[in-house]
Amino acid sequence: MPMSFIENEMSSGMIRGLGTVVVFVAFVGLTLWVFNSKRNQEFAEARMLPFADEPQPDITEEPVTRSTRP
Repeated sequence: MPMSFIENEMSSGMIRGLGTVVVFVAFVGLTLWVFNSKRNQEFAEARMLPFADEPQPDITEEPVTRSTRP
């Protein structure tokens, strides 16, 4: 086998290995960022975004109640 074939195989394996390490480090970093307790308030606000355009109930009005009498 020519020497260049062996060098190409080693370099492609090295590139794949480095790519795996980069993806693993990104996964660990993202996991730590998501589960960081300092971000709880930020994520709580983000969870409420789908409901932001709904009208808020007026708490000054008395609640409407129904009579339970027949």
